[in-house]
Order: sequence, then structure tokens, then C-alpha cells
Amino acid sequence: MNTIKYLIAIALSLTLVGCGFYSFTGASVPAGTETYQVNRFENTSLLIEPGLERDFKLALEDLIQNQTNLNLVPSKGDLVYEGEITNYRISPTTATSQNTAAQNRLTISVKVRFYNTKKEEDDLEQSFSFFYDYPGSAQLVGSQKTTAHEEIFERLTQDIFNATLAKW
Repeated sequence: MNTIKYLIAIALSLTLVGCGFYSFTGASVPAGTETYQVNRFENTSLLIEPGLERDFKLALEDLIQNQTNLNLVPSKGDLVYEGEITNYRISPTTATSQNTAAQNRLTISVKVRFYNTKKEEDDLEQSFSFFYDYPGSAQLVGSQKTTAHEEIFERLTQDIFNATLAKW
């Protein structure tokens, strides 16, 4: 009986080793890739939110740092992310019977250019956009604005990660 358990354990071990490297984040980092850099994302939207480009850059850096073993470098990275924040817009989504906004939507869009110096066929230029809805009676200031930015950045950065490293 112990022999059967031992053979099963060996078979499972060989099966798992044969599968290669597995990432729980789904990242597919090419062999030899060790570093990444995130260049400044210039804010070219009509409505400028101060500090938005810095906050977005940091959110993207943090996500890649947390989901890969890559090292962040200021220049000459194996993977390079850059682009622009192309849209920062607040618009009403639903109205009340008094013709006032019942709900508003903040939409942020970014255009990303991704360069993979180890595998140039993976280079990408794509736009990403996401939104956050909040009550029409609320002002987008303080903790409401912080929450909106964090939720939008979480989705945008994950979408960028999936498109560039997870290939989803």
C-alpha cells in the first residue's frame, strides 16, 4: 500500500514539474526579461486633475511589482510602458424628474504604448478606459474622489497588465 502512495506521489510530482512555470497572476514574462520601467503618462485631457498622471504611474508600477518578479528601473528597462491620459470626464448618467443629475460618472481613458525589448512582436499600442459612478448629489472631492480614482486605476492597470503580460 505504501508503494502505491509513493508511486502516485512521484507521478504527481513529475506531472507538475512537466507543466513548467505557473503564475497565479497569469503573467507570461519572456525568458531573460528582468526589468521594467514606467515612463510619465502625460495628461492631455481637456479637464486636468492635478497629480493624476503621477498617481496613475505609481498605480501601474505597483501592480506590475506585486504581480511579477520584475525589477523597476528608471531607464533601459526590458519592458517599457508609456502613454497619455487622454480623457478625464464627469458626465450625468441618469436624471431626476426635476432635470437634475441623479447619478454622475467619472470616466478616465489612457493610451498606452508598451515596448518589449526581448520580444518586439509583443509591442502594443492600445487605449483603455474605465468609469466610476457616484450620486448626483455628491461632489467629486476628498474621499469620494480618492475612492473613484483608486477603483478606476485598479481596473485600468489590471486591464493593461492583462493585455501586455497575461495576454488575455
